[in-house]
Amino acid sequence: MERTSTSLFPPSKVEVPASPRVAEGRSIPRGGGAYKVGAPYKVAGRWYVPRHEPNYDKTGLGSWYGDDFHGRQTANGEIFNKYALTAAHPTLPLPSYAYVTNLDNGRTVLVRVNDRGPYSSGRIVDLSHEVARQLDFEHKGLTRVRVRYAGRAPLDGNDSHERQFLANQPWSRSGRYALSAGQMTTGALQETSRR
Repeated sequence: MERTSTSLFPPSKVEVPASPRVAEGRSIPRGGGAYKVGAPYKVAGRWYVPRHEPNYDKTGLGSWYGDDFHGRQTANGEIFNKYALTAAHPTLPLPSYAYVTNLDNGRTVLVRVNDRGPYSSGRIVDLSHEVARQLDFEHKGLTRVRVRYAGRAPLDGNDSHERQFLANQPWSRSGRYALSAGQMTTGALQETSRR
């Protein structure tokens, strides 16, 4: 299926209304959110129970969202940036890190989970447009993925861990560079060679 620059699932097609747009353009403020797990909630007749799951490791469908949500607040109060390496997940703590692997090509990206969703059958994660581009499925809209929890993310919204992980992938165009032990603040991130 050929894609345009708009997301496959615009606000008019999702069951949860989008927040008002609070920022525009490519330069979106980082951080500003709150750490939260959240109470159980119901969407379209289905209950979701957010919780800390250190061993979370699931496979299913991944989708992406972009233009229609760019500049709007996420579930934890950050501002969604389609150019950032972020994701929405129905139950993982916000913000947290997760490894997302495209099972069709083996590419893995470290993402910051800072939003809730997706709420369509079979989909386990909704990714930013940039993550879809890096995982090479932006023109398909959906792909088979594996999602693994990788620890709590800082509230400042700094994406250096995600960008460093990406740059060290053999398929990445970002360029490779070594990480020092001092640059890693989350124990799970020290396992970047684990796929």
